[in-house]
Amino acid sequence: MPAFPRPLLTALAMLAAALLGGGSAAAGPVSRIKDIVDVENVRPNQLIGYGLVVGLQGTGDRTQNAPFTAETVQSMLERMGVNIRGDNMRTQNVAAVSVVATLPPFARSGSTIDVQIGAIGDATSLQGGTLLVTSLRGLDGEIYAVAQGPVSVSGFRAQGQAASVSRGVTTSARIAGGAIVEREVPFPLLSSTRLKLALKNPDFTTAFRIAAVINNRVGGAAQVLDPGTVELTPPGDAPGAVVELFARIEELPVEVDLPARIVINEASGTVVMGADVRISPVAIAQGGLTISVSEAPIASQPEPFSDGTTQVLPRTRINVDDGGGHALGILHGGTSLVSLVAGLNAFGVTPRDLITVLQALRTAGALQAEIEVQ
Repeated sequence: MPAFPRPLLTALAMLAAALLGGGSAAAGPVSRIKDIVDVENVRPNQLIGYGLVVGLQGTGDRTQNAPFTAETVQSMLERMGVNIRGDNMRTQNVAAVSVVATLPPFARSGSTIDVQIGAIGDATSLQGGTLLVTSLRGLDGEIYAVAQGPVSVSGFRAQGQAASVSRGVTTSARIAGGAIVEREVPFPLLSSTRLKLALKNPDFTTAFRIAAVINNRVGGAAQVLDPGTVELTPPGDAPGAVVELFARIEELPVEVDLPARIVINEASGTVVMGADVRISPVAIAQGGLTISVSEAPIASQPEPFSDGTTQVLPRTRINVDDGGGHALGILHGGTSLVSLVAGLNAFGVTPRDLITVLQALRTAGALQAEIEVQ
């Protein structure tokens, strides 16, 4: 992708702010800078490990179906001086699990983090179990935390001879503060001379507003690099100047600009529309056409003492119902989201019908918004 000159980026951002600021019917949401940006390289890291949960009440892995559980138990006991190689182990009080955690930025050695546990084998429940000491590694193979402790399961399951009841997932558990950080992820924030703020939702207007608010507080400290990045440069070069600058500006309010977008989830029939969605002049008619075809064959019997044979005569019934199509009327230019939804609700349009109407409007070029189908 070609790099745009910085003056051009600034001009585009100012133009977008002027157009949207002058034509918007209502002010956008106001948020703090710390809530709408991420600091470059200041991010969490994912950790993963493999361990054993013991103390289960016969709901663990069946070793004949999960040989890795038996091998893990054998290896653990051998390290403790117990040799059971060659023995047929049939315990169902142990389950092999995956252990995952998220190491937050600037986590220090000795602090604790939460861990999530999931069964790997055919265990039916982790209720009442205890996770044995498990090392958690990053993608670089290094150990960053160690987890251990009693697991907490949110679901439950009860079963009898003829009935069973369950709620939630009993093969997934959590340990609050169950891992201790052993290794820190270094980041030279104190010695940094510049800091880049990455917008969570890149936008020219929002990036320009962030830079303008910061420069009003600290002159010349911020500049827009692209729609998703604002660079901070502290006025002084003293150690920690970048940290002090971000602490001064992170609470500043910024009016966030949102694009006109419609998100559709066809699986659940959910439609989410932004407040800036507009409709060009258009007429909408909505109705349902139902065609039902049913077969009711009848048997034709011959006369008594005749040489005829019984035959099956087809009988087909076709019913057509146009549903009494509902005309939703004419939408004038600049119709807002509120007017559109009110009109559709007045005629009892279901969410799935609404999805069809919105897609038809987009195809006709009358919907001034981006549609994202999930």
